[in-house]
Amino acid sequence: MESRRLQKEYEELTKLSASNSGVRANSIGSNMTHWKGIIDGPSDTVYQGGTFIIDIIIPTEYPYKPPKMKFDTKIWHPNISSQTGAICLDILKDEWSPALTIRTALLSLQALLCNPEPDDPQDAVVASQYKNNRELFNQTARAWTQEHAKSPEQILEEKVKRLCEMGFPERSVRKALNDCAMDEAAALNMILSES
Repeated sequence: MESRRLQKEYEELTKLSASNSGVRANSIGSNMTHWKGIIDGPSDTVYQGGTFIIDIIIPTEYPYKPPKMKFDTKIWHPNISSQTGAICLDILKDEWSPALTIRTALLSLQALLCNPEPDDPQDAVVASQYKNNRELFNQTARAWTQEHAKSPEQILEEKVKRLCEMGFPERSVRKALNDCAMDEAAALNMILSES
């Protein structure tokens, strides 16, 4: 892996997150091969107002092999599994090029939210609904967005509450969640390893 390139991509994404581009990412702790991406639901779509968390695993062959991405946030979309978050997108498979970056992959996912491809689905049930009953699809996608794609602040507070209910001090919980890009399992492991 070209660690300089990865570090440069990470710094660029961090700078651009302040520009409100709708996509951002954070590494989990100091692990530069595991990131959490964040995509804002595009305006004028059923995903508007939602915040979607993407799990990003960067392989050792990166940038010659694509990052492995999946939605952590449940989403109702023909090209994303409603069960596992697996994504059907050509650039994350056979159309990947070393010229692409994590940021361009996240932007492509955001564009996929605007333009589903039901003829190349990851979730056949959702694709069928999209093609045959668009009104029901729109209602379901909006409801899932409201239920699951909460703001980062809401998600953080829910995770803080769950970890504090386990008996951990709030200050330690917040620090661990911050250091682990809000990955609850990684934060729990960090808290336990420091105890």
